[in-house]
Amino acid sequence: MNRALFLDRDGILDELVLYGDEWEAPRRLSELRMIEGVSAPLRRFVDAGWLLFIVTNQPNVAKGKANRDEVLVVNDAVVSALGVPVAKSYICFHQADDRCECRKPSPFFLREAAREFDVDLASSWMVGDQDSDLLCGRNAGCKVALIEHRGSAHKRGKVEPDLRVRDLEELATVILSEAKDLLPGGDPSLRSG
Repeated sequence: MNRALFLDRDGILDELVLYGDEWEAPRRLSELRMIEGVSAPLRRFVDAGWLLFIVTNQPNVAKGKANRDEVLVVNDAVVSALGVPVAKSYICFHQADDRCECRKPSPFFLREAAREFDVDLASSWMVGDQDSDLLCGRNAGCKVALIEHRGSAHKRGKVEPDLRVRDLEELATVILSEAKDLLPGGDPSLRSG
């Protein structure tokens, strides 16, 4: 079985954009700004045998603020800018009122990835900047890590993460050194597959 790092997109890989008084995902490619230094730590995970997935809620489609094609162009640009293999991006285009099965905090996409890519959810991590990301990971049986982005502060605080880090570099250092310390002969749930 494989270990996976499930990544929220906006606020983790790319910067949130301030529209009026609301921080949101970039609506068009011209607004996309990658967070500095995200590629190198993700490369460390890939080199250690982890699969990377993006799991993102994009309600601006359902709200009429962006169209599906624009959101897909932005997502493709994020994946391209990372410069590391992303096994798959899972995108929910619904808003909360739609009560769909795929919107985080539902674990739907994580469970789908587990089936499709033989992922051991118990040895995998969900990384996000909001409570919905952390709940998604918990609901799937993953460990959860919080990276605090200033634009999402009002959307977190009710869920305590397993790990709180400054950025993806610190995340890679902590998780990969923990896995290395336990191998070989350590916890088999941390072995890649």
